[in-house]
Amino acid sequence: MQHLEQAVQQRLSSEGIRLTRGRRATLQAIADADGPRTTAEIQADLSDTIPLSSLYRSLSVLAAAGVLSAQHDAEGIMRFELSEWLAGHHHHLVCMSCGTAVDIVPNTEQERAIEQLIEQMAVASGFAVTGHRFEIEGRCVSCR
Repeated sequence: MQHLEQAVQQRLSSEGIRLTRGRRATLQAIADADGPRTTAEIQADLSDTIPLSSLYRSLSVLAAAGVLSAQHDAEGIMRFELSEWLAGHHHHLVCMSCGTAVDIVPNTEQERAIEQLIEQMAVASGFAVTGHRFEIEGRCVSCR
């Protein structure tokens, strides 16, 4: 966590933003998770150590600074995770029953195949690819 906190501290400082106790706790809760989390899940992980209004502000500030990545899931619910520059490139398995999202890291061969498929589709459409996110939807072990 120390390396992560130092990297985040540098990023925030360059933006003129302080790494407050609440932002540090929010960052820790997200870093400890095994995939993207909703605000409610993050709040539950924090055991009410920071007020919900402060959590919303922390999430907003950290996302605006590029520390967190925020995505809407298929249901339109916002989920947060560390940005790729901190967490590394990965994809997600998303349970369509309970909403659990788990990070997966494809091996080099799998990622190359994904990139080739994306490039083929992009070229056919005249689209310039700058990155990608890949989510696999299904049912987790608990919901099956």
